[in-house]
Order: sequence, then structure tokens, then C-alpha cells
Amino acid sequence: MGSDRRNRERRPARHTPSKPVKRRILIVCEGEVTEPEYFRGFERWARNNTVEIEIPAQHGVPLTLVQWAKKLKRDAKSAANREQDDFLAYDEVWCAFDVDEHPNINNARQLAAAHGIKLAISNPCFELWLWLHFKESPGARHRRDLPRMIREHLWEHLPDYDKHVDFERVAAGVANATRRARRLDDHAQAEGEAGRNPSTGIYRLTDSIARDASALQ
Repeated sequence: MGSDRRNRERRPARHTPSKPVKRRILIVCEGEVTEPEYFRGFERWARNNTVEIEIPAQHGVPLTLVQWAKKLKRDAKSAANREQDDFLAYDEVWCAFDVDEHPNINNARQLAAAHGIKLAISNPCFELWLWLHFKESPGARHRRDLPRMIREHLWEHLPDYDKHVDFERVAAGVANATRRARRLDDHAQAEGEAGRNPSTGIYRLTDSIARDASALQ
């Protein structure tokens, strides 16, 4: 009888299903208010708790942002090695900033590329991304035009807009903003003018955050 038991076909062992490993994303923002409020709201909306937003002590200079992001990425990697915990390292590091009238944009791009840092650049400014949640591209604009246009034409969606963003008021337009921003990007690329005014790469960052959210469903 014992021999029969030994000769029976064994069932494969049951494996406890494991949850997908979540990635860590670090976002270094240029703005002190608008961008952090938007990304934190998007993070909650996407139900993704793996996003960390770091606001550096110095603002407004893209090259400084990338240098700061490089340091934070290096420090996190060192901590991961020291503690033997891979989750302490960042899987993606992003810098979000405007073209505006900043110097050294090309230097910032080169440094980011050399250190695996992703960029979400808006030309002329982040408000273009907010605008695209509700309307088609306004065409090339000066950076000072878009905040005024939001106050004048989107007041029913963003009442009393003054650099603050209530994400719940813009959430329904995320898919439209993504579609419109991608179309602007495609047209600019096709005409050999990547990053021209108007364009914004914020959709690539939000796509990455939303992609992570699938691990949390």
C-alpha cells in the first residue's frame, strides 16, 4: 500500500500568489506649489503610493534640478547597497520643469541623459498641461499668457486659479490632456522640432505613475 502511495502522480505544490513588486518613482519639481499639488493629487487618484516628490532648496533652474536629482538617485542607491534592500533605490527619477527663459537647458538635458534621469518638460510652462485637460492646444504662447488664460477661460473648472490646483477638478480631463499632449509631441517630432512651443512631456510621467497603479488594483 505504501508502494502505491509512492507511485501515485504527485500534484504540483501550491504556491502562494505574490504581489507584484512596486517601483519607486522620484519626482523633482521646479515649482513649489502647482506641480507638487498636481502630482500628489494624481498619485492619490491613480492609487499609487510609491511616488515620492522632492522639492529642492533651489528653484527655477533646470540644471540645478537635474544635479539635485542625480544626488538623490545616487544616495538612494548607496542606501540600498548598504542595507541590502533594493527597494530603497529609485526605479525612475524624473525632473519636471518649464522651458520658460531658463539658461542651460541643453546642459540639463545632457546631464539627465548621462545619469538615466527622465525629463518632463513643458514649453512654455506647466499651465499648458492644465489647459489641455479642457481645451485643444492654444498654439504658441508666452509663459505669462497661459495662467491668465486659465483664469479667464477655465474659471468654471479652476475657480480663483492662482498657482494652486485642486486635482479633483481636473481629474476627468486627464485622458484628454494625454491625447492632446501626445498629438502635439508627434507633430513636433514629425517636423523635426521636438520640444517646441507648445509642447509638454508631462503625459509621459503621468503615464508611468498610472502604469504602476496596476500593481495596486
